[in-house]
Amino acid sequence: MLNKPKYRLLKNTEYALNGFVDVVKHESSFRLQLLLFAVMSIVAWLLPIDAALCLMLNISLFIPILAELVNSAIERVVDLVTLEQVEMAGRAKDVGATVVFVSLICTGAIWIGTLSVIFLGVDT
Repeated sequence: MLNKPKYRLLKNTEYALNGFVDVVKHESSFRLQLLLFAVMSIVAWLLPIDAALCLMLNISLFIPILAELVNSAIERVVDLVTLEQVEMAGRAKDVGATVVFVSLICTGAIWIGTLSVIFLGVDT
């Protein structure tokens, strides 16, 4: 690939931080995911559970954030290609939204499963 710059840790970190700032500025759904992450992270640390389980719950909160970033990237690429109402463009965006939806289901299942084992004594 001719336009690909050489790998430089600091430059790539700068690109990543620029992307993060941009998505925070322009994507309300990403800001909502960050709010959900912050609130649920506090909830996890306040629960009377051991640190390992708390860490697991906190790590699971990254799943929807990652999915939202992927969704935002898909939407931006689709919008770069066309701003018109094109069926395939809409379908691509729908798949990106599905990624977010499935990630929320997975995170919810992790939380429900973990908390049910802890508080209800449900056997795995």
